[in-house]
Amino acid sequence: MSVGKKILFGGLGWVLGGPIGAIIGYYLGSQSDHADQGYSTQPTTRGYPNTKPGDFMVSLLVLLGAVMKADKQLLKSELDYVKNFLRQQFSHQDTQEYMILFKDIIKQDYPIRDVCRQIQRSMDHPSRLELIHVLFGLSKADGHIHPDEIKVINTIGRYLNINDSDFDSIKAMFVKDTQSAYKILEIKKSVTDSEVKKAYRKMASKYHPDKVNHLGDDLKHLAEEKFKAMNDAYQSIKKERGMS
Repeated sequence: MSVGKKILFGGLGWVLGGPIGAIIGYYLGSQSDHADQGYSTQPTTRGYPNTKPGDFMVSLLVLLGAVMKADKQLLKSELDYVKNFLRQQFSHQDTQEYMILFKDIIKQDYPIRDVCRQIQRSMDHPSRLELIHVLFGLSKADGHIHPDEIKVINTIGRYLNINDSDFDSIKAMFVKDTQSAYKILEIKKSVTDSEVKKAYRKMASKYHPDKVNHLGDDLKHLAEEKFKAMNDAYQSIKKERGMS
């Protein structure tokens, strides 16, 4: 196995088992390195939160592939989004390795339900919320979120045990309407000012970047983007209502 691949896969934990492990095995086999990979594809039995940066990224790449194929077309803008996203997180060498893996992933047909169940069993809730956030970012990479992509992300969210309120909150950060700010805070427009403040405190805790410290500093900015969107929604509501 090349040094790059050892670095790429050396920090992985539970994703080396189950259907995600099989996807990685396909990639390693296609690179003719499977004879010395030394990885088991038997599922692990750890409870979460045990998510490592490598676990998160490989899981994300699998789900990104599912969203990209949802509208039956693979766009250059979407591949560029994935590449630029990786460049922001990793070295040039690691980005190249991840992109080779990703291009193999999108060639494969894999059971998304089983993949999501493996993620749900092993990944903590804040990390799963980050997955949904990045999936919407990919979907909007071409300037338009296709209805079929929303449908696939919604299906992924259900498989990941993301409730409707959390899903709609993240969706509202990308699909804007007159109710978006309220949806982000998971409240109705009819609530009182005190209930708005209470909702803000609740969401500030849920979306705080410290919730995903275990993903590493390179990925922490993802949560910061989501936290900013939540804070912007709150400021928008305060301005609309003339709240102090």
